[in-house]
Amino acid sequence: MMTRWRLSSRTANTGSCVEVAGLPPNGAAIRDSKNRSGPILWFNRAAFTAFVETVKAGRADRSPS
Repeated sequence: MMTRWRLSSRTANTGSCVEVAGLPPNGAAIRDSKNRSGPILWFNRAAFTAFVETVKAGRADRSPS
């Protein structure tokens, strides 16, 4: 099976880019688009949905240094 990665629709020109891949039957994965051979986060559907909701709500933002 060949995984089809796509650039996240939330990606901006900030250098913080992720790619998303749907995984059958009900999963997803994300990776850093600048480091495609680096680590991949794997999710089942429920976990991915919770992750996306957390990011959209701003609860995964880094605190200022």
